[in-house]
Amino acid sequence: MKIVIVGDGKVGLTLTEQLSAEGHDIVIIDRNQQVLRDSQEAYDVMVVTGNGASMQVLKEAGADTADLLIAATSADEINLLCCITAKKMGCRHTIARVRNPDYSRQLTFLKAELGLSMTINPEAAAAREIFHILQFPSSINRDFFAKGQVELVEFKIRPNSPAVGKSLLELYRSSRVKILVCAVERGASVTIPSGDFVLQAGDIIHVTGVNHNLAALMRYLNLPTTRIREVVIVGGSRLGYYLAETLSRVGMKVKIIEKNYDRCVELSELLPKVLVINGDACNQKLMNAECAGKADALISLTDIDEINLVISLFASQIGVPKTITKMDRIDQFDAFKAMGVDSIVSPKNLICNDVLRYVRAMRNHRGDAVISLHRLVNHRVEALEFMVDKNTPHTNVPLKDLTLKKNVLLACIRRKGKLIFPGGNDTFQPEDTVIVVSTTENKIANLRDIFAVQEIEKL
Repeated sequence: MKIVIVGDGKVGLTLTEQLSAEGHDIVIIDRNQQVLRDSQEAYDVMVVTGNGASMQVLKEAGADTADLLIAATSADEINLLCCITAKKMGCRHTIARVRNPDYSRQLTFLKAELGLSMTINPEAAAAREIFHILQFPSSINRDFFAKGQVELVEFKIRPNSPAVGKSLLELYRSSRVKILVCAVERGASVTIPSGDFVLQAGDIIHVTGVNHNLAALMRYLNLPTTRIREVVIVGGSRLGYYLAETLSRVGMKVKIIEKNYDRCVELSELLPKVLVINGDACNQKLMNAECAGKADALISLTDIDEINLVISLFASQIGVPKTITKMDRIDQFDAFKAMGVDSIVSPKNLICNDVLRYVRAMRNHRGDAVISLHRLVNHRVEALEFMVDKNTPHTNVPLKDLTLKKNVLLACIRRKGKLIFPGGNDTFQPEDTVIVVSTTENKIANLRDIFAVQEIEKL
């Protein structure tokens, strides 16, 4: 597909990297010639220098014949104007990044009028992600499928865990909890495991299940189940605002530590239930006074990854039970985890997952195109949700009689509101929702893609 990306900042660059890797023809528009040259050399894409809201520049980039335009500049108004202009010129689909809370509240009303296919807000998406993690504080990460009925949660196996030395089949039998381990990280390797896979201390497991079963698994694994009541947020950015508003609304006690005095005043007016502290979170005396023995969680949201790392590590050192660290550079994820960082959230990557899901659905006109997509293990594993339709192959065939591609796992089937964690005698049927976990090399766009070559040849 031909995709035009307006804006080559953090979000635009990440979208360029991931969409070009999936084989799409990418054209980037930006005012900065040096940034464009760097992207052109790194990803072999077309570039156009200029204002993405200009009809002449859009025409030069081929927006009038493009399948999709994504406007991801730093200005909401420019993004909206880019999309409106491109749509009028003939672009099939448009996506705008809109970060201002005032605009976000009215976009549902204006979406159709503006011709927008989708809007993306990295900060709001990250705030939701952090909120979900705080509800399950022993989890490293948490995603949702099947209209929220099924969760995919990431846990670390501790040395004192009863799961150490057990195979997955033994874990399922001894825990008596209906869950499925979909992926296991061990050091630098990742495995889509079978039932005889043996767990070790330090493994990070990605588990699907319903909420109460996952809570039961946490108790079995001797993971702490402390409820989060008091939270310290470092950084008063838009993300800090979105998160503080959400947490205070559900009754949590929230503090924001922000260096900029004027921003502190602004946040105090916007968030009357939140204590806003003007100070530097790198100051150990301040952190000890505000966090040690008080905070149940600290979320570090500054614009510098390294500062977020230092603040989170110090918070862990002084006894804060849960830390969440904002990070932009995904190439540093593994290094941060090796240093002992708890949970990592990347706003731009959350948004890129949504865009990738939308693009794959566009490319595939079949009824069983991807509904939702979550990337795990530093983009090495994908969890995808599909709707089965009448054209999906091998419906009503027992799974034991089918051969799936290597490193593909059928994690869950949702049928008429009921959940099935499938065994060999189960089938999938039209109107089922199916959750699949796979390594990214398989590039799955629809359910047909999960089957081994010999199964396709039978059709």
